[in-house]
Amino acid sequence: MRTLDSIPRIPLSALPTPLQEAPRLAHYCGLDRLFIKRDDQTGLAMGGNKARKLEYDLAGVIQGKYDVVLTIGGTQSNHARMTAAAARQLGLDVKLVLGGPDVHEHQGNLLLENILGAEIRYLTDNDDNDALAGSMEVWAGELARAGRRPFTLPIGGSTGVGTLGYVRAMQELAGQCGPGPVQIVLAVGSCGTFAGTILGATMFLQDARVIGISVSRTAAKIVDRTTELMAECADILGSQDVPGRDAVEVYDRYHEAYGAFTAPAREAIITAARLEGLLLDPVYTGKAMAGLMDLARTGVLDRSLPTIFIHTGGLPILFAYERHFTDLAAFTRI
Repeated sequence: MRTLDSIPRIPLSALPTPLQEAPRLAHYCGLDRLFIKRDDQTGLAMGGNKARKLEYDLAGVIQGKYDVVLTIGGTQSNHARMTAAAARQLGLDVKLVLGGPDVHEHQGNLLLENILGAEIRYLTDNDDNDALAGSMEVWAGELARAGRRPFTLPIGGSTGVGTLGYVRAMQELAGQCGPGPVQIVLAVGSCGTFAGTILGATMFLQDARVIGISVSRTAAKIVDRTTELMAECADILGSQDVPGRDAVEVYDRYHEAYGAFTAPAREAIITAARLEGLLLDPVYTGKAMAGLMDLARTGVLDRSLPTIFIHTGGLPILFAYERHFTDLAAFTRI
């Protein structure tokens, strides 16, 4: 079996990220102990989980074969923002194909992508992954015919090799939390972080239970894609020990549609902020925390076990949802 250090990787993250205890939020949730794995502090363009995946996904571009990186995502894609920043850090051009509801103001991740100089093609009212991927391939073909050397990345950077980023993260987490049973909760979108967390836990945190909270897909689709990514990643490592479908525990009742604002996510965002000074976002981590709170309340989580919430980032998204929080303002002109 290959070691993680034997596989090409470029440093894009400030690692290790902190593991911080959140006692007031734990009490609110009815948990004995709650910890936050601060992957919102990976450091690349305001941080987030995608930096760990990009370290592996982009390792091949530094050989000089490519001069432009293309990827896809939704309107407020953290992956798109961080890919743009990583490309610039590596001296490469960047093109993004994004899709979703029509936008008239460039806020949140869109604003940062503009500042980073990413050229964007936008599919209005269409965030279908196949449509986005098809548009990216068309654009890559145009660039190639013009003499450019394009490198394409799928949605979320979720590839077999990118999954290694969270296998490594579990090695890091094992050194922080030590031996013993834990339960790990995280948001799940394109499944790469989830797949790496499950696979990495089998290697470095054998007594861990990993629980995903979907922000977009059905549980059935997540099980399928996560299982595929774990198999691809294990094959890269030369490992025969691949978790099966029964290792994929995921709940898909905490979102209405990708990017749709929900009342439980708003409540989770406000609660985490006011109890711990912890900032979450409405698309990913707010929904995941709302799921964690509900699973704790309904007894799905074991109150007595240490619970670790992987904060996957997304802070810039908050600034695109300002209208949903203006009623909170305690603002007096004097």
